Amino acid sequence: MKLYEYLGKELFKEYGIPVPRGQVVVSAKEAAEAAAGLGDVVIKSQVLSGKRGKAGGISFASNPEQAHEEAGRILQMKLNDLVVEKLLVEEKLQIEQELYLALTVDGSAKRPIVLASLDGGMDIEEVPEERMIKWPIDISIGMQDYTVREICRRLGVSGQLQKEFLSFMPKLYQLFRDLDAELAEINPLAVTPQGLVAADAKVTIDDDALYRHPTLPKIKEKTALELRAEELDLAYVELDGNIAIMANGAGITMATLDMVQHYGGQPANFLDFGGGADVERTSQALELLLGTNPKVLLINIFGGITRCDVVAEAFVKVRDSKGFDLPVSFRLVGTNETEGKAILEKAGIRVFSTMDDAVRRAVESARAS
Repeated sequence: MKLYEYLGKELFKEYGIPVPRGQVVVSAKEAAEAAAGLGDVVIKSQVLSGKRGKAGGISFASNPEQAHEEAGRILQMKLNDLVVEKLLVEEKLQIEQELYLALTVDGSAKRPIVLASLDGGMDIEEVPEERMIKWPIDISIGMQDYTVREICRRLGVSGQLQKEFLSFMPKLYQLFRDLDAELAEINPLAVTPQGLVAADAKVTIDDDALYRHPTLPKIKEKTALELRAEELDLAYVELDGNIAIMANGAGITMATLDMVQHYGGQPANFLDFGGGADVERTSQALELLLGTNPKVLLINIFGGITRCDVVAEAFVKVRDSKGFDLPVSFRLVGTNETEGKAILEKAGIRVFSTMDDAVRRAVESARAS
């Protein structure tokens, strides 16, 4: 579960991690009032998305009138299809240097890892490998002073700044451990005349550990289609591509997505509508896919409990009722395969017997359309 920046900073404050003075607002008027008490401010959209600055979701103001104008502009924006409903108005820091600091989980090593760099700020993903320090943490001993000193040595940090790191990093690690976090990231970590300040906060909590943290707010970051799928009890994740995919089983669905990408296509979604689906459930899944406005439908069915003829019947029913004319690539194998193919072929739909052939056809169709 991702937390909004302002919620991450509230947690930082609880753990003694310095953050800028600020206020969460929901209107331009409130932003102006906040700016009146803070002086020069930065106005930051509160959405669960990166690259806010480049998208125009972060702005500066030197007086309440400017703050009112900029807040009104940002509140009318959509960033990566996310509506901006809240803003964080903060004092503008006097930043001498921008650093990067994060704790995350190294899945292969099965332990936390510190990521640190002198190159903080935007485009952190483009920092050269040799400029990013990666230091695994042994959870049996935690964040020790000698670990912090070694990280500072590799960064080239010494003197007063190293002393601040010795206080700062154990607090961030404690938060990371206490909250079962998957990520606790500060970018940028600002070097100011007053010391280190977390100018941003990105905190992600392990969903499977949320029951241990009943006081944390429950943040839902699902799109409208994902929420609709949740109501229908369908396993669905919206992606950025143009080939809508439906399959029956998590494994075969993931394999289909991988193969689409292998052939240069772009999946629009992950949709596993499960085994034993009837006509109604299959129809619901298909209607959900149409909501993404794809260029191509790719349906990959390996019939076991799910009957091929039921899927074919549902598809023809939805197509005829909706009147859509999208290219479709159908792979149909398994229970009642012969009957399913007959239904589709009668409706003028070609059926493939292998996933490879069906995926190739879908990718070709997407390129041609």
